[in-house]
Amino acid sequence: MPAEVRMVLYEDDSVQVQYADGSKLQLSPCGSEFLFEKSPPVSAHPLEQPERIRQRTHFVISTYREQLQRALDFRNSSAIRPFLSENIIPSERKKHIFIDISEVRWPSLDADDSMICLESGTVKITSLDGHAYLCLPRSQHEFTVHFLCKVSQKPELSVVLSAQKDKLVEKTGKTYTFGNLSRQRLKNKENELYCHIMKSKEPLKRMSYVNGTEGKEKLPSPGTKYTCVYTWIKQHWSVAACPEEWKYPLSLALRFHTKVSNMSKIDAHITQSRILTSVSEERGKEVSVLPRALSLSCPVPHLHRWNFCNSLLQKQSDEEEYSYPELVKVVWYKGVTYRLTHQNMNSIEIYPGDGSIFKSEGAHLGNYFTYCSIQEGAEEREEKTYSVNNLPPDRPGSLFSVCSLIKQATRILQHCAKMRLSLSHNYCVCCWKMVSGINESNILPLRLKESLIPNVGRFLAYSDDKVHVIFLDGISLTLNWNFSSSIEKRQVNQGLTLGLCKLTFPDGQDQLIQIEHPGPYERYVTTVISWCRRLTQTNPREMPTHPSSSVEENWCVASELEKIQKFNLLLENSGVLNQISNKKNELSSDHYKPRSTETLLEEVNEKGVSVALKKTSEILQDIDCLLSNSKK
Repeated sequence: MPAEVRMVLYEDDSVQVQYADGSKLQLSPCGSEFLFEKSPPVSAHPLEQPERIRQRTHFVISTYREQLQRALDFRNSSAIRPFLSENIIPSERKKHIFIDISEVRWPSLDADDSMICLESGTVKITSLDGHAYLCLPRSQHEFTVHFLCKVSQKPELSVVLSAQKDKLVEKTGKTYTFGNLSRQRLKNKENELYCHIMKSKEPLKRMSYVNGTEGKEKLPSPGTKYTCVYTWIKQHWSVAACPEEWKYPLSLALRFHTKVSNMSKIDAHITQSRILTSVSEERGKEVSVLPRALSLSCPVPHLHRWNFCNSLLQKQSDEEEYSYPELVKVVWYKGVTYRLTHQNMNSIEIYPGDGSIFKSEGAHLGNYFTYCSIQEGAEEREEKTYSVNNLPPDRPGSLFSVCSLIKQATRILQHCAKMRLSLSHNYCVCCWKMVSGINESNILPLRLKESLIPNVGRFLAYSDDKVHVIFLDGISLTLNWNFSSSIEKRQVNQGLTLGLCKLTFPDGQDQLIQIEHPGPYERYVTTVISWCRRLTQTNPREMPTHPSSSVEENWCVASELEKIQKFNLLLENSGVLNQISNKKNELSSDHYKPRSTETLLEEVNEKGVSVALKKTSEILQDIDCLLSNSKK
């Protein structure tokens, strides 16, 4: 069976896997369907399409079972909602439990009995009911969380269970969590809850574990056949981008870490400030709602998108692996994990696998990477800074290549920056988000403002904070600008949500430009930013429809000055001035009578100079007219 070379998890929780033999596997965002693309044989014609197998995940055949299981484990390790098919999960990983576990309760801030520190320096926080625990390593950059999750069910059964739960809440007249037991009853019934018995084949809608009239728990008899199948889920998350349900236990782990770790004063100060902020924000949130598994089948399979690569380009650059039109969340490549966050700007963390970490710094595709490593048995951590433009050579005997890791991370960041600046990215609809009602980020953006500025171009602002400008010379520019925050509390360019903009040339080629250093494209960038500032000062929905006069004036002045510069350049390179000076020298050497400059010009190139002077006069008249109109 071929081994995985690369696994990519996108922002919509879809997965792409590339194997050593060239075959590929694609997993739908909901996980209920997969597509396996076999590698074409060596003797195959270049235009021959590879063989593709598309199946439901729940009914996968034995040929692809192990590969699909590893792809699902990779997806569930960082997915918002896991997909758990009972037919694929090994029997030793299944747990048959009598109750429905939907949430867990964590220890209070003052209780340390459920917190332990391992020999490696990892802090472990366990929930009071034992259904979840969190592990924070000594480096405090990422953490892992383990929790029990019910396997995926059929859509109709999930609807029945949720309806029963709503009825129980209405009958009791108070908020009640289905199947939530107190700590004492959990201790008394611990053996019964984890009994391994065969699952009943009868419908789950006949289950009734709660007395709805009194709102009290009622456990079934030990000989009953009604059980729920659970499995342990292990997820990896970055401390800098912690999901909402794990913020409270993470704050407990950070707080407890200061009591048991021997850190330097600087590290202790930095960690302590982060702990106080986290604990103050998460105080009173001891209960975490566990992520629920998705349904076995997707009600909207027509939304599944499959990326078919061209066989002619299959063996070209690695950028093809990120051609899927979606932001990247996690990449696993030859044992190295790349984890990205897209909150304020695109940032990436690299985990080579030896406990160290590379973290991007800077808003422009990560100009710098900081390296942090804690040696076993050492109290101090090793920190280095690498520049993307000056990477060190590979050292013999090193476990990994710093140059290769950072270059791979830069390619991923470039793909994410292009996706954030793409106008078609937000039109993608995710299947499981449509079904579960999480549709806030997939609403089609509205056009808030449109301005047609003469002699400049067409300016458009959208509700998803995208600004798209089409100039008259055929160049278009796209950038992200936050119109929601007030401009009084910000700096000049604080509305920029990304330090990059995308230029699209008339031939269709794209180029990412740093907004702070646009180079020869400064005129385009400054014009768009000036328009965005004026739009931010006034509500975009109340912005008048007349074009901005200052943008037009600045653009026209810059355009006319550019014409004058081109004229001067043409005049210097045309040789007219040199011919005039040579003619003067010849006349003086031959002792002729000196003649006027006008006579010399007529002899050299009277027609060319007259045309040039006429154009210059027209340009100066246009500038005078423009300045006179601006004063009015």
